[in-house]
Amino acid sequence: MNKLVTAQEAIKDIHDGASIMIGGFMANGTPEILVDALLEKGVKDLTIIGNDAGLRETGIGKLILNRRVKKLVASHIGLNPEAGKQMTEGTMDIDLVPQGTLAEQIRAGGAGLGGVLTQTGLGTIVQEGKEIIEIKGESFLLELPIRADFALIRGSVVDKKGNIVYNQSTRNFNTLMATAADTVIVGAEKIVEVGEIDPNHVMTPHIFVDYIVGGEV
Repeated sequence: MNKLVTAQEAIKDIHDGASIMIGGFMANGTPEILVDALLEKGVKDLTIIGNDAGLRETGIGKLILNRRVKKLVASHIGLNPEAGKQMTEGTMDIDLVPQGTLAEQIRAGGAGLGGVLTQTGLGTIVQEGKEIIEIKGESFLLELPIRADFALIRGSVVDKKGNIVYNQSTRNFNTLMATAADTVIVGAEKIVEVGEIDPNHVMTPHIFVDYIVGGEV
């Protein structure tokens, strides 16, 4: 199977109302070429799962600014005032999740686990509506796994089979998200032939990747 496609071909099945994980940390490691393709396609009412709301005109922030996001699941939104504005207006639902908890929920989704137990958020609004489990006299919140219809991730070096290497901090949520979505699309900064990446350096194996789009900068 040839995984190399254009951005438009890669996102052709993304529809209104889809759930999408988008890698990145303050837009570092976010596949901008794929976000731009979503904007051009015009899909709306999206549920976006990411570490944060990006910046106002960068990363996830571009989708929020253009009001394509119905719900955002993230650990913070402070760097994007537009996200706060839409939350206050009631035009975008925001589910704020502690960062480590969010990472573990995505990992659980990718690993097929039934959930994770954590004490983070006990006694706060984070625990509202969640099951509390007692283990050896201590209380834990049960946080359910998170999966998505699609994951848009960014790779620094990607071979034509889909093996990925990330450069330094661009790795962030990308490796976790690659395991926790039905369809995984990688925006590649550099595409190389199969065999050019040392297997010991592969951070996301090709088995998780469905489509590769070149041209990421």
